[in-house]
Amino acid sequence: MTFIDTHIHLDGEEFAADCDEVVSRARAAGCSAMFVPAIDLAHLSDVLDVCSRHKGYAYPMIGLHPEEVRSDWQEVLAAMRQQLSPESPFIAVGEVGLDFYWSREFENEQLAAFEEQVKWSVETRLPLMIHCRKAQNEMVKILRRYRKELPGGVFHCFTGNEHEAAELLEFDNFMLGIGGVLTFKKSNLPTVLPATVPLNRIVLETDAPYMAPVPMRGKRNESSFITYIISMLAGCYNVSDDEVMRQTNDNVRAVFNL
Repeated sequence: MTFIDTHIHLDGEEFAADCDEVVSRARAAGCSAMFVPAIDLAHLSDVLDVCSRHKGYAYPMIGLHPEEVRSDWQEVLAAMRQQLSPESPFIAVGEVGLDFYWSREFENEQLAAFEEQVKWSVETRLPLMIHCRKAQNEMVKILRRYRKELPGGVFHCFTGNEHEAAELLEFDNFMLGIGGVLTFKKSNLPTVLPATVPLNRIVLETDAPYMAPVPMRGKRNESSFITYIISMLAGCYNVSDDEVMRQTNDNVRAVFNL
């Protein structure tokens, strides 16, 4: 069986020296594909370059990360939108969303930029890859305006409680992205997930180079480490590792048109 890493920043400078080796280790571990989100306009070419080098294995997304939203967000999104066409290689609009963890300085700009990119998803039928931190109420309020039109997507790096999980699962064809946090000692996910989230609503991710799972915590994360997440999920749901991989692969196919 194989698995898919639905969220890795393979274009990051952390992988510049050994990107090919990272991909080789991922393949050897059973990773059959990587999805690479964009975070801003300046590095979009890097996303496209690394996905071109690993064409058919690494797939690009396009979007403005909420932490990169500034007063010029309209100009940035206009330039990005020009690159988004039926012929473009992008498989999703992402990484987009809201993040009020560090600051609310650009709160209104984040809200407007997120809604604009939600509209892109509706228009292009590309799924959303959503980042949300300390902003679920605001995010849900925007998504509900387009609920009947949304093609689906992933709530990336879910770490919430049962109530938050249930609220997100109300959005059809959206999955929860589960990564290394599942394995952390103080994580509530081993309890929350089997109580609230069916396995057919989960996709696997790393957010590499960040959020490495136990026992690799503290190291640079990479796709080959997903095997630890798979084993943890299997234990939580009392199924085999193969069943976790089979079901999460099916979930990816339900959202992403590859």
